Amino acid sequence: MLAIFNTDLLVAMIRLSTPITLAAIGATICERSGIVNIAMEGIMIVGAFFATVVAYYTGSPWLGLLAGVLAGGLYSMIHAVATVTFHLEHVVSGAVLNVLAFGITRYFMVLFFGHPGTTDPIPKGLGEYQFAIPLLSKIPVLGPALFNQTPIVYMSFVLVILFTWFLKKTKVGLHIRAAGEHPLALETIGVSVYKMRYLGVLISGLTSGLAGAFLSIENGVSFTEGMSNGKGFIALAAMISGSWNPVGAFLASLFFGFADALQIRFQVFKLLPIPEELFIIFPYLATVIAVAGLVRKSRSPKADGEDFMIEKTGE
Repeated sequence: MLAIFNTDLLVAMIRLSTPITLAAIGATICERSGIVNIAMEGIMIVGAFFATVVAYYTGSPWLGLLAGVLAGGLYSMIHAVATVTFHLEHVVSGAVLNVLAFGITRYFMVLFFGHPGTTDPIPKGLGEYQFAIPLLSKIPVLGPALFNQTPIVYMSFVLVILFTWFLKKTKVGLHIRAAGEHPLALETIGVSVYKMRYLGVLISGLTSGLAGAFLSIENGVSFTEGMSNGKGFIALAAMISGSWNPVGAFLASLFFGFADALQIRFQVFKLLPIPEELFIIFPYLATVIAVAGLVRKSRSPKADGEDFMIEKTGE
């Protein structure tokens, strides 16, 4: 049994945690601005689909990547308009977007490919651009797992660092945090809470679109309906488990990626006489246990999920 705990398991953990990481750190920025976004699942589906369409018709996974990111950003703006401008309840808006995403992608899939289900695969995905970082990739055990990866995996590492710096060290980052903690005070000093919240939602849309693109164009180019498979909701759990902090969300995502990688290897090696269905639910069970154990210790932004309306006084 110890044979499954090797470098290959770590590599799988990193790969499987990448889309969760990307969505989780984006959700962190969004909720730090005060907007609850449970629509990451739907945004990932939209990003995955349009990344596939563009990569399929252009032959370029890089253009597909860009399309997935932009599609995620644009789709998230529906949530921003609904919650920030029209003051719709955040969870309701997110739930609607999740359901709508499946309908939209199914419609356009029939339109572009002539059938629902799964697109015809194209072998060349971004995974072909895997490269090792000199010296670092030679570190025993961790080197091959962390520093011999594909472009989107490296992007996720960079974004974790960038978002941490952004929230703590930049003026805009501080304004986003203020929008989620003391929005009235922020508005009082002349900074638009609406703009900060729009920005927070947009960032979560862009990163969730990137997460979706990872799913559909990393290992070849192919889209399957529902291929996000709950990863958007796991990303929410990672954000909560990570205490609304990019680094914490990243570490929680690694844990969920490890649980997923472990169940796959247990199935492949058939080490335990347990029905396959029980292995499949293991990552989701780990998610529930982690959130249940950590949610009481986590503190969300004070104004997270609270509506903010600018009062207009008559002249």
